[in-house]
Amino acid sequence: MAYDLQHMLVLGVASSALFDLAEADAVFQEQGEARYREYQEAHLDHPLQPGAAFPFITRLLSLNDLAPDDAPLVEVIVLSRNDPDTGLRVMRSIAHHDLPITRAIFMQGRSPYAYMGALNMSLFLSQNEHDVRVALDLGFAAGQVIGSPAMDPKGTDLRIAFDFDGVLADDSSERVMQAGGLSAFHANERARAAEPLPEGRLSEFLRGINRIQDIEEALLAADPGYNRRVHVAIVTARNAPSHERVIRTLTAWGVRVNDAFFLGGIDKARVLRVLKPHVFFDDQIGHLEGAADEVPSVHVPFGVINEADAPPGANAATTRPRHA
Repeated sequence: MAYDLQHMLVLGVASSALFDLAEADAVFQEQGEARYREYQEAHLDHPLQPGAAFPFITRLLSLNDLAPDDAPLVEVIVLSRNDPDTGLRVMRSIAHHDLPITRAIFMQGRSPYAYMGALNMSLFLSQNEHDVRVALDLGFAAGQVIGSPAMDPKGTDLRIAFDFDGVLADDSSERVMQAGGLSAFHANERARAAEPLPEGRLSEFLRGINRIQDIEEALLAADPGYNRRVHVAIVTARNAPSHERVIRTLTAWGVRVNDAFFLGGIDKARVLRVLKPHVFFDDQIGHLEGAADEVPSVHVPFGVINEADAPPGANAATTRPRHA
């Protein structure tokens, strides 16, 4: 019987997001592919150290203990620009760190993001901005991982934080903001408070997280002493009166979050350092840089905010991206 991904939360992760490949990447960029291959072979038995997405992926996979062994909730698949030979070090590092990841796609010099649909993936994480932007342009959910790994490796809970516009929702309201300023934005949101926003790239990922939270709610109902492991927050620059449309939109989509921070221009880093999410998704790189030294962050370069910032040739096949 085929392994069925249909009802799982499936993520694709590049080796550059899962592990710290800075040293290996420097060899590739400075000395070329042949020397890089030699370097990886020579270091085959040297496990790679955790990268920014490692704690998030580890916590996410640990949630499989909420379901029977034959019906896992989460599947993570490595999507890599390495060829199978140089990918051996990645797979050995996965085994060294006892990560329950057994599936991978290695495509020499090319990103496998095109296989996201075939593999039912709701999210692709990479450090390669080119690959992330192309995946987004194709309609997939993807983000560029930046920042440092979370600093509580021994815990069991999973904290996920999202920006709203351009991440969970589309960027239609942000376009009003960019065109008319803050007053026009608030007027638009007040007038359309009961009108749900169109879904953005990561709404389906939130649905998958909510399905796992549903299992936890059933466990809590059976045992009031059960401690929820998954916590989801929205951390947004919106504030009153534009907050109402966020809440009504989530309800209309049939999704939910545990907490919401409507900050109205307050530096998000101040909240994130207290919240300490294992991953934070935002479409504005400026909102991530302030806490990236402490908070594993994912830039979702989607929408009007990122159109002007797209590097030349970002969507061109001739661009030479990182190898991983």
